[in-house]
Amino acid sequence: MVRKLPEDKLTVALPKGRLFEQTIQLFNSCGILDRVVSPDSRKLILETEDFNFLLVRAKDVPTYVEYGVADIGVAGDDVLLESRADVYRPVDLGIGACTIMVAGLPEDREKYFSNPTSLRISTKYPTIARDFFGKKGIKVQIIELYGSIELAPLVGLSDFIVDIVETGRTLRENGLVVIEEIRPSTAKLIVNRASYKTKNSRIMDIIEKLENLLVKG
Repeated sequence: MVRKLPEDKLTVALPKGRLFEQTIQLFNSCGILDRVVSPDSRKLILETEDFNFLLVRAKDVPTYVEYGVADIGVAGDDVLLESRADVYRPVDLGIGACTIMVAGLPEDREKYFSNPTSLRISTKYPTIARDFFGKKGIKVQIIELYGSIELAPLVGLSDFIVDIVETGRTLRENGLVVIEEIRPSTAKLIVNRASYKTKNSRIMDIIEKLENLLVKG
């Protein structure tokens, strides 16, 4: 049975994972969400008087928004660049700050900067990696991994990794270093293009609340 969400409410895709608590705190602070939501909750749909909240994997948020299941959502630049979702990005929320970078063993730094023609890269961001190295004219063999990315260069699976770094602690504990920064990443409020037109006043109200909160710091 297909469950159709009430169209008179705004549907918001919330990212599970590292952005979850910061997003909930931000939405609580500006009155979009009026209750505490646990990151351990098994509920996938949370309904309030004015909103439907969908709790989904962070990498799936742009898909739910692009296809109109959700009107708005929160996603990091890393996820947006990887998905290439066709959505509006009206507000930089300033949360989830990290850096997308290339990392590897310190002794391989010289190899990286010696104008190699090809490299093996382990990553969960194949699109970002291909785009980045393609602009450098370097052919890459992408090895997709979804956990313990740092292990790959340690055991010879790949030359380097492309991943996000927040504090760098995991790299340091495994003897890896940042080789080159690709770009910074923060979370954005994203909006479905059709919803932006059909539900404009309500979406603009949310945008203004978030912007006012961010200005106040």
